[in-house]
Amino acid sequence: MSDHATTPMTSDHAATGMTSDHAVDIDKHVRIYISVFVALMVLTIVTVTVSRFHLPVPLAVTVALIVATIKGTLVACYFMHLISEKKLIYAVLALTAAFFVALLVLPVVTVHDGFWIH
Repeated sequence: MSDHATTPMTSDHAATGMTSDHAVDIDKHVRIYISVFVALMVLTIVTVTVSRFHLPVPLAVTVALIVATIKGTLVACYFMHLISEKKLIYAVLALTAAFFVALLVLPVVTVHDGFWIH
């Protein structure tokens, strides 16, 4: 057995160990926040760059919505701390997304002749 295992831990040792663990945990979170920030900046640059290509409107809207969805997911998961939530919050989020998709699809399904305003 090592000498370290039999030595009782003094309050100085406990405080140093806890501070060290806490500092490592903070460093980990700061790295995650910086990574998310960099990803958001890259996605913002992608959005601006794609807007300069003058794509057809449906394609431009599709790309913009995909980028916005990714950015919104990053913000919700990391800055709003939803990534560590329980399953109930995911069920509520899935229900909200399902209603959102239903509201987007509803006009397409109800209009048969292709004209939105009569």
